[in-house]
Amino acid sequence: MGGNLLSNYGEAIAMILFGIGISNLLLQKNLIKKIIGLNIMDTAVYLFLAEKGFIMGRKAPIVVDGIQAVESYINPVPSGLVLTGIVVSVSVTALMLSLTIRLYRRYHTLDLDEISARLKKEGL
Repeated sequence: MGGNLLSNYGEAIAMILFGIGISNLLLQKNLIKKIIGLNIMDTAVYLFLAEKGFIMGRKAPIVVDGIQAVESYINPVPSGLVLTGIVVSVSVTALMLSLTIRLYRRYHTLDLDEISARLKKEGL
């Protein structure tokens, strides 16, 4: 088992990062720290996809030297998924941060439990 773990260290690091992100997301009460946890989880997924899409000894799928054999190139789909995911996660992060600013301006705190208690007091 140790040999597989050492040869697949990129995937193992991605899983560790995902675990750190999800524990941060579930255990923190501060909204900014929750957003950071979600970003760590996103990064772990992108690392995992990039690791799965990389094949040692192969090149990017751009035909330059006339080599058209499929075995010479990597699959471009994981790279496209990572790029699309990064764009989406930046947009989601911007939306979450803007909503967090609105919550802070209304309740003057970023503690989720305190915001929830104030919402219950307001009857919402």
